[in-house]
Amino acid sequence: MAATTSERPSERRGVLSRLYTGTGAFDIVGRRRMWYLVFTALVLVCIGSIVFRGFNLGIDFTGGTQIQFPAATAGAPAEVEAVRGVYERVVGDEPAAVQTVGAGDAASVLIRTEALDPAVLIELKQALFDTFQPLGAEGVPAVDAISDSAVSGSWGGQITQQALIALAVFLVLVTIFLAFYFERAMAVAALVALLHDVVVTAGVYSIVGLEVTPGTVIGLLTILGFSLYDTVVVFDKVKENTRGLLGLTRRTYAEAANLALNQTLMRSINTSLIAVLPVIGLLVIGVGLLGVGTLADLALVQMVGIIAGVVSSLLLATPLLVDLKLRDPRFREQAAKVAARRKRAAAAAAGEPEGDPDLLDDAVLAGEQRKERAMVAAAGVPARQGKVADRRQAARPSGKAARPTGKRRR
Repeated sequence: MAATTSERPSERRGVLSRLYTGTGAFDIVGRRRMWYLVFTALVLVCIGSIVFRGFNLGIDFTGGTQIQFPAATAGAPAEVEAVRGVYERVVGDEPAAVQTVGAGDAASVLIRTEALDPAVLIELKQALFDTFQPLGAEGVPAVDAISDSAVSGSWGGQITQQALIALAVFLVLVTIFLAFYFERAMAVAALVALLHDVVVTAGVYSIVGLEVTPGTVIGLLTILGFSLYDTVVVFDKVKENTRGLLGLTRRTYAEAANLALNQTLMRSINTSLIAVLPVIGLLVIGVGLLGVGTLADLALVQMVGIIAGVVSSLLLATPLLVDLKLRDPRFREQAAKVAARRKRAAAAAAGEPEGDPDLLDDAVLAGEQRKERAMVAAAGVPARQGKVADRRQAARPSGKAARPTGKRRR
């Protein structure tokens, strides 16, 4: 038991060391079929939730009524739960949202709900005044301090339309940039990862059931830049590692791409952690402590988008790039040459007949040279002279005596 306990810290240190050194110890590309299954299942769940469950659209998209009054009151404190209780007692249903807007003397309570009948609206405003008695401009309680307005759903529709147009333009520009700066296969892989991030973020929003507001749409657009940034960092390293690869037989394209992933893995993790920490601060402090509900929409969409972006950049974009590149016969031939070279090197290391010695591994050649020097030293012959004698002896038929080499002594 003690031995097992003592091994665990060393194992943890080994994992951290491999993360920081980035020597290719994590076979991410080699397990790409497993990642494809995981991402496919996740995307199907999100699409199913979007189709069958839908979104909890706010009144900016569906239309409704907005009621607002000062948080400074002469009656009961205008806390969110108390306001919600008055609304439920009068209307008989839950409001879409109740939140505190602003701070200090300018703070106010905002109620967003579906469209109310004029009679119900008058009754609700009177109940709110009787309970909280909000202070008017003169500092005395007044019913006129409670204002109401009708919100049209067309504004939210316009925001969504403009966001979709911006998304389409963004995707076109990204495709052109990646195709020219990198190559077509990288552009396709990056776009697939980008679409995955959008679908997963929207699906999580549908599963959680938070209200979709224009802030949610804006937050969804902001995560696209982060997702693309992480993918470009990884692809730039892949491009560096695979430069001139077709003329080499040391490693395949898949192995070079996996090495690039390991070399940028710690950077991606650190970048995502630094980006997620402020978003968690928005959720914990802004929503949990201050009760500002408008921050929940923006914080959740950004947190989910950042996590989905870094995961797809590492586990989806690069493996997909490898599969796209291996459709090229040149890279398949290069992979076959690498396998043949390693087979000859293994045969030479095992002492079996091998092919062209120039194609052997450096380690195998070094081992053979060490063995030759050791044999020559044991025979007491200089190394250079021994090599010449070995070649002459191999070329001479067996059974004949060797003729002395070198100058005649006087």
